Amino acid sequence: MDKSQKIIPNLWFDGNAKEAADYYLSIFKDGKILQTTYYPNSEAEGLADFQKDLAGKVLTVEFEILGMRFIGINAGPEFKFTEAISMMIPCKNQEEIDFYWDALTANGGEESVCGWLKDKFGLSWQICPENWDDTLKKPGAFKKMMGMKKLIIADF
Repeated sequence: MDKSQKIIPNLWFDGNAKEAADYYLSIFKDGKILQTTYYPNSEAEGLADFQKDLAGKVLTVEFEILGMRFIGINAGPEFKFTEAISMMIPCKNQEEIDFYWDALTANGGEESVCGWLKDKFGLSWQICPENWDDTLKKPGAFKKMMGMKKLIIADF
């Protein structure tokens, strides 16, 4: 395992971490599953009484997309994703923006504003041009951005 990435985002899921990892790998073609761990099968192995229905099921899925490692953990319904954190994808052109936008809003994802969206698991993403800083320096760019959902480079 590559230890060069010092911070690894852990994403909390309610029983569907493997489904989420597979979904992200279907979008980010260079991705891969690095490791899967499972809940123990018995109390003797550390499983509490209230966790017995989890015995042998997926606990974590470590995966990599775009060269970055993530861990998806199946930890229950207590916590949900919010817009307080998002994953930004700097895109080289409109075609790439369109691809990620369409893929991540498909099957239950939600469009937001200013290039933000939520995927079908509720994780927030920002899909923007890789020269975003320069784009925002153009006169009127901020106002234009505020009126968009998916960002259209030609409209800036």
